[in-house]
Amino acid sequence: MASVCVFVETAKGKLKKSAAEVLGEAKRLAGGGDVDAVLIGHGVSGLADDVAALGASRVLVTDDDAFGHFSVDGFGAALSKAVATSSPRVLLVAASVVGKDLAPAVAASTGSALLADVTAVALNDASVTATKPIFAGKAIANVSGNTPMVVVTLRPNVFEPATASDGAAANVESVDAGVSKADLRTIVKEILALASEKLDLTEADIIVSGGRGLKGPENWHLIENLAEAVGGVCGASRAVVDAGWRPHDEQVGQTGKTVSPKLYFAIAISGAIQHLAGMNTSKCIVAINTDAEAPIFKVADFGIVGDAFEVVPVLTEELKKLRE
Repeated sequence: MASVCVFVETAKGKLKKSAAEVLGEAKRLAGGGDVDAVLIGHGVSGLADDVAALGASRVLVTDDDAFGHFSVDGFGAALSKAVATSSPRVLLVAASVVGKDLAPAVAASTGSALLADVTAVALNDASVTATKPIFAGKAIANVSGNTPMVVVTLRPNVFEPATASDGAAANVESVDAGVSKADLRTIVKEILALASEKLDLTEADIIVSGGRGLKGPENWHLIENLAEAVGGVCGASRAVVDAGWRPHDEQVGQTGKTVSPKLYFAIAISGAIQHLAGMNTSKCIVAINTDAEAPIFKVADFGIVGDAFEVVPVLTEELKKLRE
């Protein structure tokens, strides 16, 4: 029996970045004790050694063609079966799109408390406690769960990832979820993905976001050039997405994606509370805005009061020189 169990998310036959983060936090919580990891999918058995290298003591694998695509019915049943085998004190899941769907289903089916989108977690004798942003990031709440198992979702890019060790061998156990395709109420037939292979915002270490202060999509090259110069990805405010300048998958904020990169550029973004809710846990925030009183400067670590059309090209060129 391990005190901590994690759900390890995969995509396109590889472990997602969040796998290292949940395993890193699991190892810290376990304090040197065993950590169980759960792999669910089709063709995922070969990833067990990679999971072991990141610190899992035991890998519980459900590998079946019924799990070729994520469905909350199938994955929820499989994960619930796996944690019944593991009997952990806490189950850690990344607060990704999949995790936000999966964790509540497992919590409900197992009668467990759910602590969602947390930025810190502690394992105590009587309960599991955590902290999480609330009211669009304007306050921090201390929350706890005292059910036999507590399900916790971890905000991406907040927790220190585990580092892989060479030669780790996995103690692998197969778990039969008892689920077939006929049991699934919803079946994914096809996923139409964008042709771009750009990194998802929630997994990016560096994000360069632009706002409506850029005046039009014809000026978006300023954001793209800076992102390329620093090795980051592009993000956008809701106003930019609503105007049709950028796709919704680039939107950062309360109605977009919640991100916590190591470095976040907010360019020509005033900093409405809805936007701050999606990025204020970033490790370092750099703001560029003509309005010295813009709310974005209240959360920024570094701020430049100036015209983005003048500042960004100069900043981009200087950063390119540093990378040469």
